[in-house]
Amino acid sequence: MTVTIYHNPACGTSRNTLEMIRQSGEEPQVIEYLKDPPSREVLAELLDMMGMKPRDILREKGTPYAELGLADPKLTDEELLAAMIEHPILINRPIVVTDKGAALCRPSEKVLPLLANPVATFTKEDGETVASSGLAT
Repeated sequence: MTVTIYHNPACGTSRNTLEMIRQSGEEPQVIEYLKDPPSREVLAELLDMMGMKPRDILREKGTPYAELGLADPKLTDEELLAAMIEHPILINRPIVVTDKGAALCRPSEKVLPLLANPVATFTKEDGETVASSGLAT
């Protein structure tokens, strides 16, 4: 199985997702999207694969979201995409793509249905344990 993760190593959710992938027996292609941002075309393709719009993956916390006025509902998808391309920190993470599909893996257990052999249980950095059913225990 091919697995790609758009990853930010400074993000706990992204680190947990990456570790779940690895514990499931996959070694993903890791794209640190802040260092190697996706092109407009790749980002649009990821959104299409996830069935989402740009606003659905727009990150507010720790970004120039407010300064850029991105809360304005009049902004078009193209304008939001342009902002994310110019400021990749605006792209929420992690995004995982496998042969089974693509998802914004927030919370991190959203990755489990995308994997061929998901881990039965996983303990996150914060001590929360999740089961392959995706339910917290």
